[in-house]
Amino acid sequence: MKILHISSSYFPALQMGGPIKSVHELNKWLVKNGAEITVYTTNAGLKNNKEILLKKEIDLDGVKVFYFPYYSYIHWTFSPGLFWAIKKNIKNFDLIHITGIWNFPVSAAAFWARFYKKPYIISSRGSLMEEPLKIKSFLKKKIYLYLFSKRDIKGAVAVHFTTESEKEEYLKVGLPLKKLIVIPNSIETEESNIEMSDVQKFYFRKKFNIETDKKIVLFVGRLHQIKGLDTLIPAFAEVIKKEPKAVLVLAGPDENNYKKEIELKIENCKLKINKEVIFTGMILSNDKTAAYKESNVFVLPSYSENFGMAAAEAMSFGLPVIMTKGVGISDEIEKAVAGIVIEKNEKQLSEAILKILNNPDLAKKMGEQGRELVKNEFSSGKVAERFIKEYNKILE
Repeated sequence: MKILHISSSYFPALQMGGPIKSVHELNKWLVKNGAEITVYTTNAGLKNNKEILLKKEIDLDGVKVFYFPYYSYIHWTFSPGLFWAIKKNIKNFDLIHITGIWNFPVSAAAFWARFYKKPYIISSRGSLMEEPLKIKSFLKKKIYLYLFSKRDIKGAVAVHFTTESEKEEYLKVGLPLKKLIVIPNSIETEESNIEMSDVQKFYFRKKFNIETDKKIVLFVGRLHQIKGLDTLIPAFAEVIKKEPKAVLVLAGPDENNYKKEIELKIENCKLKINKEVIFTGMILSNDKTAAYKESNVFVLPSYSENFGMAAAEAMSFGLPVIMTKGVGISDEIEKAVAGIVIEKNEKQLSEAILKILNNPDLAKKMGEQGRELVKNEFSSGKVAERFIKEYNKILE
């Protein structure tokens, strides 16, 4: 089975957010399951990475990746090289899997797939959910949807969703649909099994000057208005009144200068930056692993998330999670009792944080149940097996 995967950006461009890591984990495990995976993408987020050779095959964990230069706006990723490469080689593949909606590579792949009558799947990755549509460039997206994306979706043999809630929101919009597939994002569980030595035990705390007796409330993600930090900051201000040893860690890259708004809110709530609230910037590799291992609770108070990748990662490390009902996997969290699901409400959020911080046994139990949930439902191997079955059904 030969699959061509199209994405506007790809691993290791982790700063582009979204499904960068999970898509590569999926492709890696598809290869382990016997599929031949080729990726056509752009160098979005990788222009300063000298190890990335353009228009040349790069082997990433058995996945054949080709990066093409893009021009103009980074989130549009216009790439003539990618366009003509798809035309030239698409006939060599059995199935095309497209990730995304609002960019040039998506429309280019869908166009050539229709032209050469090749079956293709689109993974919208939350792009067509209500909140993401409303928050940014609503009019532009609506125009683009009806000029290009609607036709691309209509031509797809299937549309893939990561959660039931993402699927339900899509159905409400009334866009075309021949077949729907619901398969979650994949999580690499091997990383969470890494043991920290005594020397490394407080690595994260030492790096960011957090005292060892502090209770870390961790947020990992883009600093963006959709993430619900407008609720988190005032909620934490209430937490620290009752639990003075709490510290809020905001780990993620700034997007569209939203950090300035957060800092203003922190100031208005009379919290101290670098003492009670700590910005780490984007954390990767060992920093991220240490953050999950050394924290006490993970929070994701988003307006909307098609899945909630960072929360699933946190659970894989045995960390109890708190999230709003707008997060795609919130139903699974409630069923597994792996954390606390709340409305997007300051009082509920502060109470949930305090409940976990003040109940170590409850936190431990939730963490164990979250780890089990990830192992059974979201592990890369199991997710890849489900995709292989769907690919075979389509090709049959």
